Amino acid sequence: MQVLIRQAKIADPGSDFHDKVVDILVEDGVIKDIAPSLKTKADKVIEDEELYVSPGWTDIFADYREPGFEHKETIASGLAAAAAGGFTRVFTAPNTNPTADTKSVIEFLLQKSRGNAVSLHPLGAVSQQVEGKNLAEMLDMHSHGAVAFTDGWKPLQHSNLMLKALEYVKAFDGTIIQIPVETSLSSGGLMHEGPVSTKLGMPGIPTLSETLIIHRDIELARYTDSKLHISGVSSAEGVDMIRKAKAQGVKVTCSVTPYHLALTDEALDTYSSFYKVSPPLRSETDRQALIKGLKDGTIDCITSHHRPQEWDAKEKEFEYAADGMNIQEIAFAIVWNATGKKLGLERIIDAFTSAPARIFGLETSGIKKGNKASLTLFSTSASTHLQEGAIRSASRNNPFIGQELNGKVLGIINNRQLILNK
Repeated sequence: MQVLIRQAKIADPGSDFHDKVVDILVEDGVIKDIAPSLKTKADKVIEDEELYVSPGWTDIFADYREPGFEHKETIASGLAAAAAGGFTRVFTAPNTNPTADTKSVIEFLLQKSRGNAVSLHPLGAVSQQVEGKNLAEMLDMHSHGAVAFTDGWKPLQHSNLMLKALEYVKAFDGTIIQIPVETSLSSGGLMHEGPVSTKLGMPGIPTLSETLIIHRDIELARYTDSKLHISGVSSAEGVDMIRKAKAQGVKVTCSVTPYHLALTDEALDTYSSFYKVSPPLRSETDRQALIKGLKDGTIDCITSHHRPQEWDAKEKEFEYAADGMNIQEIAFAIVWNATGKKLGLERIIDAFTSAPARIFGLETSGIKKGNKASLTLFSTSASTHLQEGAIRSASRNNPFIGQELNGKVLGIINNRQLILNK
């Protein structure tokens, strides 16, 4: 199949055509030609008033719940949501049933996703059954396709086990991903501890629950000289600790979610469980520190922390409602609305593309004649207006449904497939 993309502005600093408006011809999954204007006929022509093309985006932490929790999300519905969100690669959390802690589950996930326009990269569990007691066979999983290792929504609490995990992955230059939550300090808390939690009368989760685990893991990464990635940093103090560790040469990287860039604990004034996430939404001071950290490169990349929940899991008393937001489909629009004027497009696209590739050693395919076509098509001026009936995900726990946001993903080209949003 031939696809002709007309008059698109290239967002790829590694390309000779960066920031230029060109036509791109894609044939059988390969970029066949790039020029200011192409007269070639094609099976499909894509054009828009303000069209950008970048290398395909990567989401380094999403939860597709299969196997075991298909009533929340399946691999098929999750990858459909990813494609709608502009992602051509997705790392999936190991918190399934059975847990992704053996090569057989890793192979199942890869087999289940085969042939999809979006490439799935499983994250293997660090500990057996994500219980935080004994190490899983990470080398075996790595050999069969696990891209990195994490206990996902159950971050490792045992210091010695974390030490052993960091030492273990050095054998194959692997990376440990940790969500920064110290569970004994966050237990019983429902939202960020501060003036808003006091006003609402809800138990708070102190910032210390994040900074304590970040401090410990940075020191363990320093001691082992191993690679650590903190996913979902949410506090000003946490960003500052990572900034200092990087300056000291510690092999630590980090990511932030779209909702932590866009929202604060003030959103919980409504007592809506849609805003119940882990780590929690924090203060405006924290939000501004996250934007600053992303701008100066302390925060390397953006990840959705896509966590689908069925209706029953969210529509109950706040105390008992499950954590998580399902926002992968509109991640770019959320980020663009919240940070576009402060960060600029180039930094945001780097956080979705080059930064994840650098951290996890992924192959990249820039916008160059002869390269594999792994592309995301989007607009910064068109708007996104997500309607409940149009959601590709199997779940609906998304507080942005019905809101109009600037920025829109138009489609992706990847794995010889073209997926366009209506």
